[in-house]
Amino acid sequence: LPHIFQNPEESRTFGGFQSLIPWLVARLLIFDNSYVYSAIQNQESGIISLVSNVEKIIQSELTCIMLKSSFTSDLVEAGCDEVGRGCLAGPVVAAAVILPKKYTHNLLNDSKQLSKADRLVLQEDIIRDAIAWAIAEVSHEVIDEINILNASFKAMHLALDKLEVQPEFLLIDGNRFKSYRKINHTCVVKGDATYLSIAAASVLAKNYRDELMTKLSEQFPGYGWHTNVGYPTIQHREAIKRLGVTLYHRKSFQLLPIQTELFK
Repeated sequence: LPHIFQNPEESRTFGGFQSLIPWLVARLLIFDNSYVYSAIQNQESGIISLVSNVEKIIQSELTCIMLKSSFTSDLVEAGCDEVGRGCLAGPVVAAAVILPKKYTHNLLNDSKQLSKADRLVLQEDIIRDAIAWAIAEVSHEVIDEINILNASFKAMHLALDKLEVQPEFLLIDGNRFKSYRKINHTCVVKGDATYLSIAAASVLAKNYRDELMTKLSEQFPGYGWHTNVGYPTIQHREAIKRLGVTLYHRKSFQLLPIQTELFK
């Protein structure tokens, strides 16, 4: 990024700080400016000028890096996403969100890329700004009955059922979907990092499910659900070995590498 520096003398002034430029840009890209300023507040005063220059460059490129507001120009679109497909316990949760056309948001992104604090702030923004939104879950029992893929589709359908506004087009995260009420749809791989409505759905679904699993962890301590939210971490699988399975574990999943005696 040589163009950031105004002249060679300025470049020499910053010295070793140049190696931190990629990190600085990355932090600015997610709009965590307070973190950057805190990190450099005791450094040379000229660094603040560098931050300002980088911010101006980033701001000028925002239209290229921000998520898209819509897929169509005139249809009412609902973005859909689910969370919890790969978990060993708990429900799969889906959300559907309809945002206004030409909606913008500087922070909204794939929920997996956001901190919990950011997701909670974003949830307030989404609920305030959305034309309609809804969340639905499909239990672990149903997952065991119809398999996780069909349960994911069912959760999305249930969320769409709950929308107060009928969508005319659906944006689905992933590469597969079961048609809903003959409404046209398109599947988008990594859609939660491409379209704002899908990203919004991912935030609502994750916040809902994380809170649910945190509450369940109080009933079933030892599995670490307040942190792993049911995913197959080492801690979770060690707890299954030590404590056995709970009512909320998915029996159709491979909970352990060898589990022939788990359900006897």
